[in-house]
Amino acid sequence: MAGHEHSLDDHAHDHQHAHDHGPKGRGHGGHSHGGHSHGGHGHGGHGGHSHGVAADADRRWLLSALALIVVFMAGEVVVGFAAKSLALISDAAHMLTDAASIVLALVAMRLAARPARGGYTYGLKRAEILSAQANGVTLLVLSAWLGYEAITRLFEPPEVAGSLVLVTALIGIVVNLAAAWCMSKANRSSLNVEGAFQHVLTDLYAFIATAVAGAVMLTTGFARADAIASLIVVALMLKASIGLVRDSGRIFLEAAPAGIDPDAVADRMVAQPLVEEIHDLHIWEITSGQPALSAHILVTPGGDCHAVRRELQRRLGDEYGITHSTLQVDHVGEDAAGALLQIAAPGEQPAEHCADAHGPVHRAGPHEH
Repeated sequence: MAGHEHSLDDHAHDHQHAHDHGPKGRGHGGHSHGGHSHGGHGHGGHGGHSHGVAADADRRWLLSALALIVVFMAGEVVVGFAAKSLALISDAAHMLTDAASIVLALVAMRLAARPARGGYTYGLKRAEILSAQANGVTLLVLSAWLGYEAITRLFEPPEVAGSLVLVTALIGIVVNLAAAWCMSKANRSSLNVEGAFQHVLTDLYAFIATAVAGAVMLTTGFARADAIASLIVVALMLKASIGLVRDSGRIFLEAAPAGIDPDAVADRMVAQPLVEEIHDLHIWEITSGQPALSAHILVTPGGDCHAVRRELQRRLGDEYGITHSTLQVDHVGEDAAGALLQIAAPGEQPAEHCADAHGPVHRAGPHEH
């Protein structure tokens, strides 16, 4: 193909990274895929990217938060039954899910740190997204149960020891503040860590509502305040859980990362000199905070494909933070197999570039998406 004379050096692939796909935060050893062009497929854009703070530091902060939560939760269960307070019992149940979410986060971080090998070409990085989705689903189920119990108590409120509720809730606020502070020190760009953090933060708000309910019951004897506080907790849990399920679902369905419009990215790419057409554009997330892109690029006949690829990958990294990019670059009018890759004249219906088109075609100049 014109303009694609490849030397052996072009295919060296620079495997000096020695498969350094270690724990999150170590980067990838600078994947130097620069000139790796198999029949016009230029793979690159993986150079020296880091994915957050060290996993060991994350684990220490998460373990600290876990210890605080487990110790307090055990005492709260006892007090909750003694005071006959649904608000305290629901808080304790939510703290149990807090502990479970942190354990899930720790396990997922350990799995995600394993290097890519065998059939798992991305490693097990999406174990973190599984953990985040599990956190969201458990919050949904728990909120449904607590909501039912709270509504029942609105009609038949039991006698609740307001003083025990107030004192326990105040202690819970302090404990959850400390746990939330510990978790805020971890890498919250990870949806996995963010899921566990949302559990703890929701619990903090819940204890504030419970403390208010305890004070109301202690001063006025209004027993329904306990059930009302539980409903406030349920509303907070629903908000957090829906966000987690939605965000993790987007990653599993390989939707474009939030805040990145694929059409806008394609228009920016096709506006570059020598670029005539872009198709088969895909943008997704490997795991939270690790966007990836692949596309087929057609350039002007005789244009420097390698220079176009390098410039596009530089812009993707600088402007959109997409450092994992795989671009297949060919000249208009030919490909490695000799098949025609022609662009239709204005007003003509363009021929499909493949039997099963994978998304819209983007061309230089005004066009519909």
